Amino acid sequence: MPVPAHHIVATPPPFDMPPYPGDIFAGQTVLVTGGGSGMGLAMAKAFAQGGANVAVMGRSLDRAQDGAAQLDALGVRSHAISCDVRLPDAVAAAFDEAEDALGPVSLLANNAGANFPVLAEDISPNAWNAVTRIAIDGTFLCSTEFARRRIAAGQGGAIVNNSAQYIWTGFPGDAHSAAAKTAQATMTRKLAADWAPYGIRVNAIAAGFFPHEGSVSGRREEGVEPLQNMTPAGRTGSIWEFGWLSAMTCTPLFGGMTGQVIVQDGGESLRRSLIMPDFVPPRERADGPWGWQ
Repeated sequence: MPVPAHHIVATPPPFDMPPYPGDIFAGQTVLVTGGGSGMGLAMAKAFAQGGANVAVMGRSLDRAQDGAAQLDALGVRSHAISCDVRLPDAVAAAFDEAEDALGPVSLLANNAGANFPVLAEDISPNAWNAVTRIAIDGTFLCSTEFARRRIAAGQGGAIVNNSAQYIWTGFPGDAHSAAAKTAQATMTRKLAADWAPYGIRVNAIAAGFFPHEGSVSGRREEGVEPLQNMTPAGRTGSIWEFGWLSAMTCTPLFGGMTGQVIVQDGGESLRRSLIMPDFVPPRERADGPWGWQ
């Protein structure tokens, strides 16, 4: 049902009002994987709003360059890099390139990922690897490359990972992504414990639904976003909210926090109740495993 008019729906400030000073990342460089579009670009913009130089990394150089151009418009220095995060040598080369262009990378945002709806029994080995290796191997390789450099320099830093709110429950048609994002969350905790003595903090955002250009979250052909009616907060997230929280975990404001997986989903993961709609097995859903195509 539609959100009743008498319900209070809290909305975020507009994009040009970030919740931290415009110089909180001044003099620092952040590398954002998958930063050319979507949630990665939201992360990149949030760091830029705090004054960071931004290295935008993605498999598509054209997309990374498009994202970098949007960051330039925010008044920071940026650099676009093509890299497959599954390849250790490519990751090391990308860090070298970022540091040659922008200076030492002291912040890292692991966003690179892939996802598509498919029933578990229909996932091919190639499809499984395509999703899990980007999220698991990519996060590990980028994080360890980052940490080795910071430890060698005798300096700390901060990492934020883009996880998902379904890591505790799974999600229909999402066995590959749920497994990968769960591993990413566990990795967040372990890396935080290993690297705390070096002043390197590691946190993750278990993100809910943040519809944006190019996403399929809650969209139907007629353009309606029905998930807002299924979320206790009364709406899906605004993409810049996700970017802000991601960047906030890397600020000195959260200097005592590490190893945490923060759920940002408008309460969607809390909505289990006796009045939920009838369960329809994923294979029997007319619009595909996710309930939309």
